[in-house]
Amino acid sequence: MHRTFLNLSRLMAIIGGIVLSLLILLVCLSIVGRTLNGIFHSDLMQGALPGFSEMMLATGIGPINGDFELVEAGIAFAIFMFIPLTQITSGHAVVDVFTNWLPMRGQKMLMAIAEVLFAIALTVIAVQLYEGMLSKQRSGTTTFLLQFPIWWAYALSLIGAVSAAIVGTYVALVRVYQIITGAKILGEEGAEH
Repeated sequence: MHRTFLNLSRLMAIIGGIVLSLLILLVCLSIVGRTLNGIFHSDLMQGALPGFSEMMLATGIGPINGDFELVEAGIAFAIFMFIPLTQITSGHAVVDVFTNWLPMRGQKMLMAIAEVLFAIALTVIAVQLYEGMLSKQRSGTTTFLLQFPIWWAYALSLIGAVSAAIVGTYVALVRVYQIITGAKILGEEGAEH
């Protein structure tokens, strides 16, 4: 069962990474287009090579229309896609300055409590995101430039949010199970900082 949740989490992170890489490419292309558009509109280029400048501008060179709208929706999606892997691998930052003095059992109990709270928070986020999606769908709200329905971005993010809630609940249950039985299924390490 653990392998299934781990593989699901890895798949989600890979998809999130691909989307994030595409967003980086989109931003870079938009910046290059904006820069070239400025160069071809400059007095120097218009005076020295007016025909070439007009030809380049006629190709539509410039920033990508609505790039910030795509980045806004895509970043939210990517973040939600990374949460399951972070959750199942205990990748969240841990500040243990005040808990190092606790015995190991106390630290494990504290970790289980934190995981239960994470599971609750992730579930609340998923439910609220779903409610927000329905609200945006009913209102017909669209983005300013591209005019795509905002609820699409909510729906895509909901995939990651629901996965995060499911994985978070699994991790919380495993942590509680580990305390009760003493079994070792998940590691206790957090992100090192």
